Amino acid sequence: QVPLVESGGGLVQPGGSLRLSCVVSGNVRRAGSVAWYRQAPGKERELVAGMTATNSAVYGDSVKGRFSISRMIAELATTVELQMNALRPEDTAVYYCNAPYRIHSPPGEYWGQGTQVTVSS
Repeated sequence: QVPLVESGGGLVQPGGSLRLSCVVSGNVRRAGSVAWYRQAPGKERELVAGMTATNSAVYGDSVKGRFSISRMIAELATTVELQMNALRPEDTAVYYCNAPYRIHSPPGEYWGQGTQVTVSS
């Protein structure tokens, strides 16, 4: 069973919004801490947003004030959403869900398959 499954990417015009979802299952769910990373062609992977097990949210500088991370905990799975508003062409990238997330630490060992976000007119 794949512990992280993303959905919600697509094509959107500049200024538009998208919501990404990551369903976290299995042992990874118990950690409760999940992050979103992104990687654009020719660029390094960067942290977009992370949420710790104690509900602390951390955002990359380039998305502060525009993106919001939230978490819904259920019995069998946890869903982490990334609400992206005021999208810009430079937000175009493949977005990955990652766990477990720890502030100021390298990415966790589990990755989702990635979902493409394209911001273009």
